[in-house]
Amino acid sequence: MLRRWFAKKQDSVSIAPASSLTGPRVPRHSGAWSVLRKRLQEESGLRVIDTGYTSPANINYLTGLGHSIFQADLVNDACTGNWQTGTDENGNPVWNVEGFLEQTLNFSGRMYDVALLWTALDYLPEPLVAPVVAHLFSYMNRGGQVLALFHTRMQGEETVSCRFHVTPTDDVEIQLAQPFPIQRSFSNRSIERLFAGWSGHRQFLAKDSVSEVIITR
Repeated sequence: MLRRWFAKKQDSVSIAPASSLTGPRVPRHSGAWSVLRKRLQEESGLRVIDTGYTSPANINYLTGLGHSIFQADLVNDACTGNWQTGTDENGNPVWNVEGFLEQTLNFSGRMYDVALLWTALDYLPEPLVAPVVAHLFSYMNRGGQVLALFHTRMQGEETVSCRFHVTPTDDVEIQLAQPFPIQRSFSNRSIERLFAGWSGHRQFLAKDSVSEVIITR
């Protein structure tokens, strides 16, 4: 569906290679963003983590509401950094997980209220997934919320990696990003296991094989 959306734009906008991040933006309704946006509008002085490729639209919108933002391009840093340090005696890759967290999610002791994870957990190398979630748990205030999108299948046009831009409406704008391969899909049960220990989660149905969830600390 996503590629078909982008294809519809070709007549009016020339699509550049995904790595250039200059292609068209396509609006996508997001029930999770609608809920989270209301909180961002009603409260002031929140600290927000955005884990996607730097988006001026996200920075301008969030700071315009009086919030501060920590930017971390999780997937790009994980896939292009030299975090795999070797293999163990069984031939399994060994990852410098602590180094990755220290460089990419170094919060300098600050606590946060909102995290925009987008689809990052679908594209991270497996050894980094659970540690990233645990790290966020440690640095989220009680009542803090994570917005995450999860693919429900491994194949199909909607599994392409995308950049997300927030808007002042119930839509987020999607833009083709660097073509990192999807690593996993998530069921409701696997999401619950990954966020075990968090106080709860709310799921939003979507029509494009992408599940939206707000997880509360």
